[in-house]
Amino acid sequence: MSRYQDLSLRPADPFHPHSRRQRSLWAVLAIVLMLGALGSAFFRTQIVRNGEFALRADDNRFDVLPIPAPRGAIYDRNGKLVAETVTGYSLMVDPGPADSIRAWLAPVAQMLALDSAAVHDVIGRARTSRGKPVQVAPRLSFEQVSRLEERQVPLRGLRLDRRPIRRYPAGAAVAHVVGYVLEANDRELQSKEFEGYVQGQHVGKTGIERQYERTLGGKPGAQFIEVNSRGQVLGRFAPTVEQPPRAGGDVRLTLDLDLQRYAHQVWPAGMRGAAVAMVPSTGEILALYSAPSYDPNLFVGGIRSHDWAALNRDPARPLLNRAVAGIYPPASTWKLATAIVGLERRVITPEYVMPVACTGGMAYAGRYSRCMKRDGHGPQNLIQAIANSCNVYFYQLGIRLGLDVLAAEGTRLGFSRPTGIDIPGERTGTFPTGKSWYVDRFGWRPPPSEVMNVSIGQGPNAQTPLRMAQFFSALAGNGTARAPHMLLRRETPVETDLRLSRQTLQAVWQGMAAVIEAGGTAHAVELRRFKLYGKTGTSQNSADPRKPHAWFTGFAGPRGGQPEIVVAVIVEFGESGGRAAAPVAARMAEYYLNKKHGYTNPPLADIPIVDPVRDTTRRE
Repeated sequence: MSRYQDLSLRPADPFHPHSRRQRSLWAVLAIVLMLGALGSAFFRTQIVRNGEFALRADDNRFDVLPIPAPRGAIYDRNGKLVAETVTGYSLMVDPGPADSIRAWLAPVAQMLALDSAAVHDVIGRARTSRGKPVQVAPRLSFEQVSRLEERQVPLRGLRLDRRPIRRYPAGAAVAHVVGYVLEANDRELQSKEFEGYVQGQHVGKTGIERQYERTLGGKPGAQFIEVNSRGQVLGRFAPTVEQPPRAGGDVRLTLDLDLQRYAHQVWPAGMRGAAVAMVPSTGEILALYSAPSYDPNLFVGGIRSHDWAALNRDPARPLLNRAVAGIYPPASTWKLATAIVGLERRVITPEYVMPVACTGGMAYAGRYSRCMKRDGHGPQNLIQAIANSCNVYFYQLGIRLGLDVLAAEGTRLGFSRPTGIDIPGERTGTFPTGKSWYVDRFGWRPPPSEVMNVSIGQGPNAQTPLRMAQFFSALAGNGTARAPHMLLRRETPVETDLRLSRQTLQAVWQGMAAVIEAGGTAHAVELRRFKLYGKTGTSQNSADPRKPHAWFTGFAGPRGGQPEIVVAVIVEFGESGGRAAAPVAARMAEYYLNKKHGYTNPPLADIPIVDPVRDTTRRE
């Protein structure tokens, strides 16, 4: 083999100048390509997509806090303030890790009475706050604000929030009318009803606050803030970089605030029930009271967990608006419905005496049913039977009419439909629409004796105090009644039309007048200056048959004039309509008429409220 062949088979020398030069060229080329790629990326980022990335950076750096809009005021029919918006202070904590939040709250825990459960609650809400500050104390007193202002510099992660808050001067007296306001929850924000609302916005939950939320609520503004990577607020921009809120509109109610407060004042202590007062000619609600009540100021800024638990665990159910959502057998107040059906169908006349005299009860179709008076009322005509609330008379009238007629007529009179009042939560009363109704509901056909129950307002007949007030408004208003309403407006359509003759109305009025006169079931509540008409009732109570509910429903006005107020009152476990419910109704009617006609009324008592500004209990 030649030496040239030997040289060709030898490997190239990596350190040969030629090899090194070749590798250097490839390295330079790679570096140029990488620098070109980097330069291209930098150019695309800094020049071509500069606006896009700057916007993303601002999105991470900036956040938007809603500025609450002041809610509109609520006034009564005379311009008196029912609900207002005032300036309040709350303490907020920035979002962060649990340990950080505990450290930030530690210096103020004693001053704000924050126990471990309260701190844990704040941490839990911070986890779901989506980077927004979380409320620690919803209502700060003036003293607490002053102390926090003094220490604001050394306190990390905390800040004072100044915002408009609700205040209800009449407190518990108006709770079930106005309702309360709380932060909108996720379900509400996703509903069509609250379309356009934002997280953190407060909305009406019940009552007028809910019914007229779109009017009262206004539109929140926006404040732009700077945050760090953990979502903590670093600062705010100048006031020019914001969208100002739009205040809500005011609402004026048909409510008479003085009468509402008086109902609260004269209500029997410790008793449950409701009272409704309205103008019979217009359907305007003058008072809508439910007992027991609660102070709606407790909800301002967010109700404390122990207060919420106490309201929900209370067996008396203070959050229930019994005036529109409590349903009770109407008892003897419904006898007037039986009476007008009998008169209009000419089954009876006012003077007609039933053939079976009341001896304390009567038997029919294998059943013996008692009267309220064990030794009996004796022979009775219609006027006497209404005055004495004689069951035996109305048993016989119901038997003559028949269950089908009473069911059809009761349905026509409105006892199986809601009144349509402009306040949330109204329940529809229970009333049989016919014999088939029993089959559909209970699976059995009613026996012949069932008509005795229906004729005296018992059995499967349960109505709200509002529905009974509406029925009596029709009796007071020549047989018709306009739809009950809370918003002050000129006129509403007729909701109830009894289609009664003048003779029928006169007979019923005569019987109701006899209830208040000597010997009647409510003779002790006759008014000195005005004429009161009414009907008592003693309603079956399934919870405790020994303590029936007490009813009184009636109307009053100047002697010789037209009725100007209708009042319906039920006192749970009150036992006697004449002793428990009638005095409340009579005092309410007298108070309103005295005020309307210029007579002196007893002074209104102060009402203790939780002041949302001072976070203390005070009297209004």
